[in-house]
Amino acid sequence: MTTFGPSDDLRDARFTDADLRGARFTGSDLSGAMLRGVELQRVELDSPWLFEGGNVLLVNGVDVLPFVEAELNRRFPGRAERQAGDPDGLRAAWAAVGSTWAATVERVAAMPDGTVDRPVDGEWSFAQTLRHLVLATDLWLGKAVLDLDEPMHPIGLLYSGAEFSLPPVTPSYAEVLEVRAGRMAMVGEFLATVTPEVLAEPRRNPHAPEREETVLHCLHVILEEEWEHHRYAVRDLDAVTS
Repeated sequence: MTTFGPSDDLRDARFTDADLRGARFTGSDLSGAMLRGVELQRVELDSPWLFEGGNVLLVNGVDVLPFVEAELNRRFPGRAERQAGDPDGLRAAWAAVGSTWAATVERVAAMPDGTVDRPVDGEWSFAQTLRHLVLATDLWLGKAVLDLDEPMHPIGLLYSGAEFSLPPVTPSYAEVLEVRAGRMAMVGEFLATVTPEVLAEPRRNPHAPEREETVLHCLHVILEEEWEHHRYAVRDLDAVTS
């Protein structure tokens, strides 16, 4: 199997009559890619950034992104509110996230032992997904918005480049659920009293401190992380079930 990595520059490459069956592109930039006269059967495209920056995804000349967005909102009630811009809307959006995840955690509890630690196709397990969401909350609320002295919980899981960054100690699933519940409560408590004025206040981007973001932007990142990773989790649970 031929493998291409970060040191390989394939920009503007042309593949003519090439056999790419079963090829896998992970963490790759396919912006501006053009596929003409191609055979596409059972192709899967998964990108959390698909709807950003006025993107278009043309299939036979039709922009399919509005259809994809509408279908995701239908499948995941409450997802459409993730870009709410006022305190009441954000509180409703967070309540929807909480009820959605609660139902999924309950579903997992009824599945066979070991399901929470079972990765699918090289992705995070369910427990690892929850650990990443702990980290996302710590970064964008604890660090960026609240400016806590020690915002990062040690069980948080970071995605770095093409590799998963695993802390040296693996916590029990019960501990993951406990910490996760605490982080969700922290977001809820912040939203309970937030005002429009606070939402407009500037904060430092936790990944790039030289950049300023609004508190509202930080909350939108948290909501986006919640819905995207829930989608991944449900996808993988369905794969385990089938």
